Amino acid sequence: MSTRIPFLKGHGTENDFVIVPDPENAVDLPPAVVAALCDRRAGIGGDGLLHVVRSAAHPEAKGMAAEAEWFMDYRNGDGSIAEMCGNGVRVFARYLQRAGHVTEGDLAVATRGGVKTVHIAKDGDVTVGMGRAVLPEGDVTVSVGERSWPARNVNMGNPHAVAFVDDLSHAGDLLSPPPFSPAAAYPDGVNVEFVIDRGPGHVALRVHERGAGETRSCGTGACAVAVAAARRDGADPTATGTPATYTVDVPGGTLVITERPDGEIEMTGPAVIVAEGEIDADWLDTATRA
Repeated sequence: MSTRIPFLKGHGTENDFVIVPDPENAVDLPPAVVAALCDRRAGIGGDGLLHVVRSAAHPEAKGMAAEAEWFMDYRNGDGSIAEMCGNGVRVFARYLQRAGHVTEGDLAVATRGGVKTVHIAKDGDVTVGMGRAVLPEGDVTVSVGERSWPARNVNMGNPHAVAFVDDLSHAGDLLSPPPFSPAAAYPDGVNVEFVIDRGPGHVALRVHERGAGETRSCGTGACAVAVAAARRDGADPTATGTPATYTVDVPGGTLVITERPDGEIEMTGPAVIVAEGEIDADWLDTATRA
């Protein structure tokens, strides 16, 4: 590592990230380094880390280099590798724009979940193609205390249980995973969204993300909620040929989700760079050996 390593800090609806620009994939980022950087008390702090690498320079992305120049090497805050992060890819695109690598308009971003289409609008919002939802069959129930609700099973590449409630406070503190049944519906755990209506095509949510507890924003969760709300409201764009759009309020802001007639789901929301600086390599070496 060089003596000092550049970084930026950004967020999308308060889902925040440490950004490490590294076009030639020269910076070693083992899990302990990522965890130290994302530590909110002893490090920079973030829900995850966005390692910005040219696709041609990364062994996992070389096969996508013809489609997408840049690879989002995304890491969770504990250092583990993840396939995709919807809020993260918006912030990733905002960094590329800030650095002069791209301009307003369309671009492609390589991720472990495949190449994602991104559009940077003139008004500053960023739209990401999130893929298609899968709606497994079977009844699901989620519970908090003595209350229980039927939930819609929606898979956005990760599992979600979407429950419509009368009041978001009914979700409780969301410190521990809300119980669900049947257990076979989610053998690896599930993200649970509690949702209220705020008007036609307008909902709000709180979410428990598996392994993390309540978070300020969940991009795939917002998509799952929009799909569940559309089906509840009798809308299926793949059947009607008419797009379905929902405004989804998350604790950290607002996202707009559109399901197109071809099944593709688009998520639009803000992406903000809040700071930039340099990581002291001596501190990082000490932090990861502690």
